[in-house]
Amino acid sequence: QVQLVESGGGLVQPGGSLRLSCAASGSVFGFVAMGWYRQAPGKQRELVALIDRGNGIIYADSVKGRFTISKDNAKNTMYLQMNALKPEDTAVYYCYGLTGEVFWGQGTQVTVSA
Repeated sequence: QVQLVESGGGLVQPGGSLRLSCAASGSVFGFVAMGWYRQAPGKQRELVALIDRGNGIIYADSVKGRFTISKDNAKNTMYLQMNALKPEDTAVYYCYGLTGEVFWGQGTQVTVSA
């Protein structure tokens, strides 16, 4: 059974940075795609960034130029570097993995506030 565990969330001031990590229990190379979603209070879960096995990447328009997704196959870990954070980035961030099934992490809270 695949497990995804996020870490790195927290409270940061507007304009600040955070790096989220998603550690997989198995090889991340085995995933067809991995990514980050987020859900703010009262809103639907939305895609933030996605990276596929061939390192093709897509970003939500709202985070382009500020967030960077990457993965380290040797460490079985995916990352989300978030810069120039805004209050509207406040949400629970979820790690996502797709093999023949969909897997989710438990989520990590990111709060951007002065």
